[in-house]
Amino acid sequence: MSYQADVLNAAHLELQGGNGAELRRPFDPTAHDLEPTFRLTRFADLKGRGCKVPQEVLGKLVSALQQDYSLQDQDAQFMNMAIPRIGIGLDCSVIPLRHGGLCLVQTTDFFYPIVDDPYMMGKIACANVLSDLYAMGVTDCDNMLMLLAVSTKMTEKERDVVIPLIMRGFKDSALEAGTTVTGGQSVVNPWCTIGGVASTICQPNEYIVPDNAVVGDVLVLTKPLGTQVAVNAHQWLDQPERWNRIKLVVSEEDVRKAYHRAMNSMARLNRTAARLMHKYNAHGATDITGFGLLGHAQTLASHQKKDVSFVIHNLPVISKMAAVAKACGNMFQLLQGHSAETSGGLLICLPREQAAAYCKDIEKQEGYQAWIIGIVEKGNKTARIIDKPRVIEVPAKD
Repeated sequence: MSYQADVLNAAHLELQGGNGAELRRPFDPTAHDLEPTFRLTRFADLKGRGCKVPQEVLGKLVSALQQDYSLQDQDAQFMNMAIPRIGIGLDCSVIPLRHGGLCLVQTTDFFYPIVDDPYMMGKIACANVLSDLYAMGVTDCDNMLMLLAVSTKMTEKERDVVIPLIMRGFKDSALEAGTTVTGGQSVVNPWCTIGGVASTICQPNEYIVPDNAVVGDVLVLTKPLGTQVAVNAHQWLDQPERWNRIKLVVSEEDVRKAYHRAMNSMARLNRTAARLMHKYNAHGATDITGFGLLGHAQTLASHQKKDVSFVIHNLPVISKMAAVAKACGNMFQLLQGHSAETSGGLLICLPREQAAAYCKDIEKQEGYQAWIIGIVEKGNKTARIIDKPRVIEVPAKD
């Protein structure tokens, strides 16, 4: 059997079933006859913003697509389609279908390992893909495809242990979301890559077009910031030259708590947050991922119909990670809103009178906080963080 066929066969077996209970314990490499020093993150040379094409460069690269998109939009108007086309620059594409006033909502994403637990990495990857749907207020996904690259740097043993665990995590997260994984693509690559495609067919009232913010709205964030700082600090526990830079402001126990808090936060679905967007009349949202809080806030602001701007005053951050970021010489730019946030929370524009109830409801249903972090004021479709934002320390779940 060829190398790739072997991988695909293992993938097929993993997706067939099994309760997966043994995979939900913290990953112990030695339990699978791997080296105690095994680190999944060793198979990713890039992470954080290093994975992303800079926003200003990306804008230029997709300009040709934007022109084609505009022409298609004109065609849709000519055909008297009532459903607007949504796509370039936003979290999902929303494409009117030929039949019955329905539309296809679709998104794709992938990235490289950021945590060393393969099962949790799979869950995080799936949650990250689905988050784009949830940012549009779409709560049900009809189908998922998985995109997977096995690193050529892995030994056969590492491949045979790690890849099925990643796939099981991805599949379990999809099941939690009420959907299934029916296919995808598996390849061999220098870097380990995990991601997917999420698709759903829905009616116009099932999604929320993210362009209706008005002056007086407030901005709500549903997950804490600081995940990139937390996963890096955890990796630095084994790197004395790095650890020495932060050990005066944080203990090993603090770092381990922050790491697990970040891992669980990234693996948590934004589905409840999306469902409540409808209940509390949200005017639009985006999910906070690789471009950081400010990068995604600026993109959302730029797509508003009214002349508004977003002003952010509060930054909920995983406990001790703001101090770690400062001790690193501001390399993450966390408090400036540029630190990457893999599978982060939703940033939602809500009517002021309903925002507090939204936050209370999500905490009641999930046991996790959401925060009012800013306001929508009259402006020129930009976003900014004030000079000295209030940092809200978010304690770890023990």
